[in-house]
Amino acid sequence: MKKVINLKALMILCIAFICLQGCSKNDNSENKEKGGKDKKIHIVTTFYPMYEFTRNIAGNMADVELLIPSNVEPHDWEPSPKDMLKIQNANVLVYNSKFLETWVPNIQKSLGNKGPQYVEASKGIHLMKGVAEEDSTAKNKQTQMDPHVWLSPALAQKEVTNITQTLVKVDPKNKNYYENNSKTYLQELEKLDKAYRTALQNVKKREIITQHAAFGYLARTYHLTQVPIAGLSPDQEPSPAKLGELKKFAKSHNLKVIYYEEVASPKVAKTLANEIGAKIEVLNTLEGLSKKDQEKGLDYITEMEENLKSLEKTLNE
Repeated sequence: MKKVINLKALMILCIAFICLQGCSKNDNSENKEKGGKDKKIHIVTTFYPMYEFTRNIAGNMADVELLIPSNVEPHDWEPSPKDMLKIQNANVLVYNSKFLETWVPNIQKSLGNKGPQYVEASKGIHLMKGVAEEDSTAKNKQTQMDPHVWLSPALAQKEVTNITQTLVKVDPKNKNYYENNSKTYLQELEKLDKAYRTALQNVKKREIITQHAAFGYLARTYHLTQVPIAGLSPDQEPSPAKLGELKKFAKSHNLKVIYYEEVASPKVAKTLANEIGAKIEVLNTLEGLSKKDQEKGLDYITEMEENLKSLEKTLNE
C-alpha cells in the first residue's frame, strides 16, 4: 500500500514538472515527428534485456536509451520527474511487463496522447502465477503474475518480435533494416535455445534452488524444477518453516548449490547454504549489466551461455 501511495504522489509531482517543461517539450516536438526526414527515432527502454533486444533490432537507425541503472533492482525502481520527461519526449518506450514495471500504466494515464508508443515486450506470452510474498502472520500467500519471461531464450524470441513490430510501425521507412536485424538476432536466440535444450535434455538432476522465483519460465521451457527460497522479490526473507522445508528438500535431492543473482544481496541464499553445507553460485537474471561489462563484450547471449554452463555442471554433479 505504501508503494501505491508514493507512486500516486510521484505522478502528481511528475505532471507538474512536465507542465513546467512545456517549452522544452515544444522545442523537442520536431524530434518526435514520425515523418522527420533525417531524424533518428528515440527509444527509451526500461532495463537491460529490453535495452539489449531493442539495440540489436534498431542498430544505428535509432537512438536507444536505458532508463534503469544496471546496479538498481528493477522490481523496486520508480521513475523520477526527469525520467518522466525522458519518456514523454521519446518516440517509443519498451518495457517488459506491467507486472515488473508496475508504474507504466500510471505513466500512460498521466501522459495520455502526449506520450510515446508503448511496447509491452511480453505481450502474447502466457504468464505464470508467481508467489509475491508470504505473510507469516496471516498464513496466506499473495500472488501476482511472474514477469521473468526474458530468462527463457525461447520466449525472448517473442519479445524481440513484439519490439520489431512496433519499430516498423513507428519508423516504416526503415522497415527492411529493422526486420533484417531482427531476423539475424532471432537466429542467435534460436541457437541459444537449441544449446539449452541439448545440454539439459539428459542431466542427472532436474531441480534447482534459487534465491527468488526468477527462473520459472526457463525451468518450464527446459523441463527443470525451480525451488525458490523467496517469491518474486529477491530480498524477501524466508520464514524458519520455509527454510526447514528447503533444507529437507536439498538433502533429499542431494543439491549442493544455491543460486543467487548479482544485482541482489546473496544474504538469503547464504542463509540456506550455511544450513545445508552447500555453496552459492551466480545464476544471472540479466536485470542489469554494467557498461564496463558491456564494453568487455558481455551481453545477453554470453551471460545466458554462462548460466547454461553453470546449470549443466550443477545438475550433473
